[in-house]
This record gives sequence, structure tokens and C-alpha cells, in this order.
Amino acid sequence: MPEFYPTDRASLERDSDMEFFIASGPGGQRRNKVETGVRLVHRPSGVTVTATERRSQHANREMAFERMAARLRELQRVSEPRRPTRPTAASRVRRLAAKRRASLLKRQRSAQSSDDNP
Repeated sequence: MPEFYPTDRASLERDSDMEFFIASGPGGQRRNKVETGVRLVHRPSGVTVTATERRSQHANREMAFERMAARLRELQRVSEPRRPTRPTAASRVRRLAAKRRASLLKRQRSAQSSDDNP
């Protein structure tokens, strides 16, 4: 069972390390001089997210916290175990009939090609 981590904003701010960096990419001097990129590291789980899309550090910080909450929710989601299923009798009959047809066509092709080449 996955470990439960709270995903509210106060808990994320308390449990995460935030660092700012210079984001790369298009944008020129505004992007290359200012530390607008935000990286969050969730200490208990080790999950890391970054946000560098916006020119504003504040907007990137909000986006990073949203991504962190979504990533933690996804980690904590409990998936139902799959139930094994069996093919129906009708699908089994159809599959075998298709195999027989393909085999017959192949045999007909090889019989014709051997007649053409003496």
C-alpha cells in the first residue's frame, strides 16, 4: 500500500525544499538573467518537479506546487487489481477460422509459385 502524503499547500510548503534557477530557452535577456525557474523537492518522498514556463517566479512557484500535489496524488492512488479474463468461445472460433484462412492462402501462394518456376 502506498504511503500517504498530504497534498494541501501548507503541508507541501513545509515538506518541500524550494530552489530558484535561471531557466533556459527562448526569451532573451529577461529569461537568461533572472532566476524565474522553480524546482521543488518533496523531502519525504523524494519527488522533484520544476516549472519554467512563465516569466514570473511567482507564477512558476504556483505551477510547481500544483504539479507537486498532482504527482503526489498520482503516487498515492490505489489501483484495483486486474481480474484475469478468458476469451469467449465465439472469439476463439473466429480466431481459429482466421488462422485457417491465412494458412490456406499461404499454401495456395506457395503451390502457384512452385508451378511457375520449373
